[in-house]
Amino acid sequence: MGMKGEKLMVWPPSTPDLNPIENLWSILKQKIYEGGRQFASKQQLWEAVLTSCKEIQAETLHKLTSSMDARIVKVISKKGSYELNTRRGYFLKDTGAAKHPKMALHVPKAPGFAQMLKDGAKHYSGLEEAVFRNIRACKELSQTTRTAYGPNGMNKMVINHLEKLFVTNDAATILRELEVQHPAAKMIVMASHMQEQEVGDGTNFVLVFAGALLELAEELLRMGLSVSEVIEGYEKACKKTLEIMSDCVCSSAENLHDVKEAASLIRTAVMSKQYGNEDFLANLIAQACVSIFPESGSFTVDNVRVCKIMGCGVTASTVLHGMVFKKEAEGDVTSVKDAKIAVYSCPFDCMMTETKGTVLINNAKELMDFSKGEEDMMEAQVKAIKEAGANVVVTGGKVADMALHYANKYNLMVVRLNSKWDLRRLCKTVGAVALPRMTPPTPDEMGHCDNVYLTEVGDTQVVVFKHEKEDGLISTVVIRGSTDNLMDDIERAVDDGVNTFKVLVRDKRLVPGAGATEIELAKQITSYGESCPGLDQYAIKKFAEAFEAFPRALAENSGVKGSELLSKLYSAHHEGHKNMGFDIEGEGPAVKDMLEAGILEPYLVKYWGVKLATNAAITVLRVDQIIMAKPSGGPKAPKQRGHWDKDDWEEAPDNFETHH
Repeated sequence: MGMKGEKLMVWPPSTPDLNPIENLWSILKQKIYEGGRQFASKQQLWEAVLTSCKEIQAETLHKLTSSMDARIVKVISKKGSYELNTRRGYFLKDTGAAKHPKMALHVPKAPGFAQMLKDGAKHYSGLEEAVFRNIRACKELSQTTRTAYGPNGMNKMVINHLEKLFVTNDAATILRELEVQHPAAKMIVMASHMQEQEVGDGTNFVLVFAGALLELAEELLRMGLSVSEVIEGYEKACKKTLEIMSDCVCSSAENLHDVKEAASLIRTAVMSKQYGNEDFLANLIAQACVSIFPESGSFTVDNVRVCKIMGCGVTASTVLHGMVFKKEAEGDVTSVKDAKIAVYSCPFDCMMTETKGTVLINNAKELMDFSKGEEDMMEAQVKAIKEAGANVVVTGGKVADMALHYANKYNLMVVRLNSKWDLRRLCKTVGAVALPRMTPPTPDEMGHCDNVYLTEVGDTQVVVFKHEKEDGLISTVVIRGSTDNLMDDIERAVDDGVNTFKVLVRDKRLVPGAGATEIELAKQITSYGESCPGLDQYAIKKFAEAFEAFPRALAENSGVKGSELLSKLYSAHHEGHKNMGFDIEGEGPAVKDMLEAGILEPYLVKYWGVKLATNAAITVLRVDQIIMAKPSGGPKAPKQRGHWDKDDWEEAPDNFETHH
C-alpha cells in the first residue's frame, strides 16, 4: 500500500486500541479475581473461568465490536507519535512531557477487601472459600489419625524436623511431631492437646469426633441450612449428650489399692497401644501405681518413672520401688545396704573460695606444703562426710580424682547424676536435701534407702536406689525391648495407663468401651432430635450420626464391614442391651457385652472428649473469613546437601554427588 502512495501509520499490534478482544480479556480477568480471590488448584480456576464467561452479557460484546469505527477515527487523530518501551514490549504515546525512564506505572488493586491489605496478603470469604476450605483441612487431619484408632489401628511413620523417626499409632505423638500449620486444623490439634492435659488419654477420640462433626456439617450446609442453625443444633445436642452420659455408666472402681482390680481397669487403655501385651503391661503399671498411691488419695503421674534398656523382650520388663539410673558408680564401692545418702548439687571436689587470689611460691618446699595442705583439706572433708554417717554420696557435678581416692579410702559409694531433675527426684525418693557446698550433712539432710547397688541389665550398667517396702514415693518401670521405637511405644502405653489410673482416682465411674457407649448415645440423641421442632433437629441428628464414626473405625481397622457392625449394634441396643460393643476377637462383625469382657473406659475421658471436640468443631464453623497477612522474615536458609553415603528420603539415589 505504501508503494501505491497510501499514507501509512505505525501502530503496535498488541494494544487494546484496535483489538477489542484485549478489552474482553480485561473484563474477564476482573470478574475471575473479583474481591482479591485466589485459587488452590487448576480445577478451581477453570470452573471460575467458565462461570465468568457465562456472566458476560451479549450487550457487552456488541458494544466492543460496534466501537471499531470510532476507535479507528481516534487513532488517526493522534497521528501516531509514539516511542518504544522496551521493558513492557509495546508503544507508549510521546506527549512531549519530561521523560522518567525509571518510573513504573501505578497499577490499581482490584476493588474490595484486598485493596485495604498489603501486597502478598490473602483473603478468603464465604461458604465455598472459607468454611468448606477449613472443613476440608480438618477432615484430612481426622482421616489421618482415624486409621490409627483402636487396638488394630495402623502405625504412622513420622520423621520430624530434626529427622528423628517415630513409628506409632498414638495420636498425641503424631500431632506433636507433625507441626500442623493450617489455622483451622490447629484448632482441632489444640482441642486434642487440652484432652491430653485434662485426662491424659482420648486424643484420637477428639480428632475423630471433631472430624466427623465437620464432615456432617458440610452436608447440612450444602443442603441449605445456615451455619448458625448447624451450630445451635450441635450445642443443644452436646448439652443433652453430657446430661445423658451418666446413664451409660455401667460400673465404678471399688478399691484402687488392689493391684488386680487396678490392672483390669488400666488394661483397655494399654490395649489400644500394645495389643497382645496388654495383660502383662497393665499388671506392671498397676503395681507401679498402687505402690506409690497413698491412703490420702492424691496421686501424681510424675512419680511413676520409666527407664528404657535395650535388649531381651517386652516380657522381661519389671517394676522397681525406687529409682533406676543408666549410670556407673564412680568409685570402687558398688553396693551398699541400709544406705545413708548425702546429696550435693555441686561438684565433688575441693571447696572453691568466693574471691580470687594469687599464691606466691618461692621454692620447692613451699610447693610441696601447698599440695599437701590441699590433700589434707580434701581428706578432712571426705572424712567429715563419713563421720556424719553417710555411706553413699550423690553429686550433680564432676568428681575429682583426689576426692574419689579418699572416698574409696573411707568406703564411700559415689554416684554422679548430670541432670538436676534426676537429682531432685532422687531427693524426693530418699528424703534427702541437696546441699550446695561440700559440707558434712546433718541427719535431717541425709536420705535413706534400703539398698543402693550397681547392676547390669542386658549390657547396660545401671545404679538402683531400691526401697524394700512398697509404700515409697517413686517407682520405676524398667522397659526392655528389641528396638528404640518399640520401647518408645511401650513408654507411651505406660503413660496412658498411669494417666487412666489418675483419672480413676478423680472419678471412679466407668463406661463400656468398643463403641458401646457411642451407639447408646447415638440412639438416644437421635430420638431427642426427632422430638425437637425447627431446623435444629437436622443438626442434632447429624451429631448423633457422628458417634457412628467410632465403631465404624474400629470395624474398618479390623477388616470388618462397618455398616454390618452398626446394624448389629443398633439392633442389640434397641433390645435394651446398652453394654453391647464390637468384639474385636470374634469372627466378622461380632458383638459382645463389654462389662463381662472387661473392656471399660473412664467416664471422664468420654465426657471431656465430647465437650472439647464439639467446641473445636463449632469454633471452626464460626469462621466465615480467612485473612492472611504477608509472612514476615527474610529469605529462607539454603538447604544443606546431604552426605553422599547418607540415605536421604528426598533425593533419588542416583542424584547423589560424590566428592573425591
